[in-house]
Amino acid sequence: MEYKDYYKILGVKESASAEEIKKSYRKLARKYHPDVSKEADAEASFKELGEAYEVLKDPEKRAEYDQLRKMGAFSGDGHFQPPPGWESASHFSGGGFTDADPQHFSDFFEAIFGRSGTAHRQYGRGGRQYGFQMRGDDIHHKLPLFLEEVYSGVSKQITVNIPEVDERGMLAHKRKTLNVKIPAGMAPGQHIRLRGQGAPGVGGADSGDLFLEIELAPHPVFSVQGNDILINLPITPWEAALGTQVVVPTLSGKVNVKIPKGATQGQKLRLKGRGLKGGKQGDQIVILQISVPSQHSKEAEELYAKLAEQEKSYNPRNKMGV
Repeated sequence: MEYKDYYKILGVKESASAEEIKKSYRKLARKYHPDVSKEADAEASFKELGEAYEVLKDPEKRAEYDQLRKMGAFSGDGHFQPPPGWESASHFSGGGFTDADPQHFSDFFEAIFGRSGTAHRQYGRGGRQYGFQMRGDDIHHKLPLFLEEVYSGVSKQITVNIPEVDERGMLAHKRKTLNVKIPAGMAPGQHIRLRGQGAPGVGGADSGDLFLEIELAPHPVFSVQGNDILINLPITPWEAALGTQVVVPTLSGKVNVKIPKGATQGQKLRLKGRGLKGGKQGDQIVILQISVPSQHSKEAEELYAKLAEQEKSYNPRNKMGV
């Protein structure tokens, strides 16, 4: 009988992982599927792929096949003769096939694993008489949001392009409009999964999922660090020196914040519970930025000169050795 090199058919190495085998099969099955392929031998190649995948995806079948490859007798013309005492692995019969279920397998397959005995399943358009099912691909889509929308949660109407095979068997894209509810507290990079909203399956199989990745639009005032909201707050030198109370914006409204006496550049003040709400409640971090006027009145300059004289013992560069 004709020998079948299932690894060569699927274009993988003998050491290939289960994921590598699955990935190669899906790629080639789409290429040779008789509904869409323009290849002359598409149907035969498609059935051969299904048979190879049926063996290599199953750890037990693969082990049997690998053992037979080591023991079998191969002639130079590509034929195979089972070794003496080899018996067809009939314990695989009747188990059915999940991903590839052609009308029949080759003599080589049946000599090793026996006949399925499973009734042929009927699928819708796309599977036709080939008994093939493949779940649709997952689609990934970036969803930009304003920080205020992430903080409070929002309902959005989005439009995405979903790839599908049209009636002529050509790859096309269908625009799909969806209403999506974004829960409060979603962090940048997190995903929302919409089951069954991805690419349609083949042969009546399930559609893939749509994954929406949250992106934040730049904000003119706030930045995000984990679940914390950060804000740089300008204060004057005299506010820093004397201490005061100032109004600070937050995503939930303005609040009064006490600036401590002797505040320093870069000092951080924490507003509990004013950050993002997802998972662990975040805070708002107020980072003090001492802002000096670019121009001073004559009176202000005189006061600075007087201050310099009174505080001349203070050297902020002392630790630098200067």
